[in-house]
Amino acid sequence: MKTQLDNALQFHQTALNLQAQRQQMLASNIANADTPNYKARDIDFRSALKGAVDGRMGPLALASTSSRHLDVAAEMPFGAFVGYRREFQSSVDGNTVNMDVERAAFAENSVHYEASVTFINGLLRSMQTAISGQ
Repeated sequence: MKTQLDNALQFHQTALNLQAQRQQMLASNIANADTPNYKARDIDFRSALKGAVDGRMGPLALASTSSRHLDVAAEMPFGAFVGYRREFQSSVDGNTVNMDVERAAFAENSVHYEASVTFINGLLRSMQTAISGQ
C-alpha cells in the first residue's frame, strides 16, 4: 500500500532521474560541439514527467532474443521524449549544436536539479521531525 510520502518521493525521484538524464544529454551536446554532422538532442521535460506520472513511460518493451542485447529502456527510460533540437543557425559541417543554447539549458537544468534535491531534503527533514515528535 502506497502512502502519500511514497507518492511524493516517487514523483521527485522520477523528476531527479529525468533531470540527470537531461544533464547527460546536454553534456553530450556540448562535448560534440565540433563533431561534423552531430545533431543536438534534448528531452521534452514536461511531456516526459507527465508521461511518467500518468504511467506512460516510454515505448513498449522490446523483446530480446539474446542475453547480450543492450537494455535500451534501462539506459534511457525517457527515450520516447527525446528529440532533436531545432537548428538556429546552420553550420557548414552539419553540426546543430549552439553553445549558447546548450550552456543556458545546462545551467537551468542544474538549478532545477539542485532545487529538487533541496525539496526532497526538506520533505524528509519534515517527516523526521514529525516522527520524532518535536
